Amino acid sequence: MTLKKDADPLTPYQLPFPKDALDEIVIPHAIPEDDRLWVPQAENVWFRPLCLNRSQGYWVNLLKVRKSGVLSRHRHPQPVHGFVLKGRWHYLEHDWTAEAGGYVFEPPGETHTLVVPDGVEEMITLFQVNGVMCYVDPYGEVLGYEDVFTKIDLCRKHFTEVGLGEDYVEQFIR
Repeated sequence: MTLKKDADPLTPYQLPFPKDALDEIVIPHAIPEDDRLWVPQAENVWFRPLCLNRSQGYWVNLLKVRKSGVLSRHRHPQPVHGFVLKGRWHYLEHDWTAEAGGYVFEPPGETHTLVVPDGVEEMITLFQVNGVMCYVDPYGEVLGYEDVFTKIDLCRKHFTEVGLGEDYVEQFIR
């Protein structure tokens, strides 16, 4: 990389950003102290939205689980990325365990059953889910689904119920 002869490397970019560029999402405390920011998904299961990208069909959230046992069986037609922040979990279909500090890449087409083992009081994992997550029975019959739009709807409903207002979710939507 070459700099102009007199350019200071600490000078910020000087040209305007594209007119239609979206704002960044900056969340100083992604793991919140305010429990109202955790959206209930099932009994003892919550998610904390970080980015809900409706134009590209993905979402990034923290998943918090405070129960052991089977969480869900699901299929991903698009890739999923996960980074375990706390606790551990595994899939019945694989012989590995995702533990705090570990990263998981789930390839498109993967179907698996997420289990939080006994003795884990709390599991928190950052997930980026692309496309749809289809909930299935052990034989692949679809029982339901989630996508970025169902996530947005859950957030609107929850944030309204806890007094933050349905528009609170807008800060996460791109």
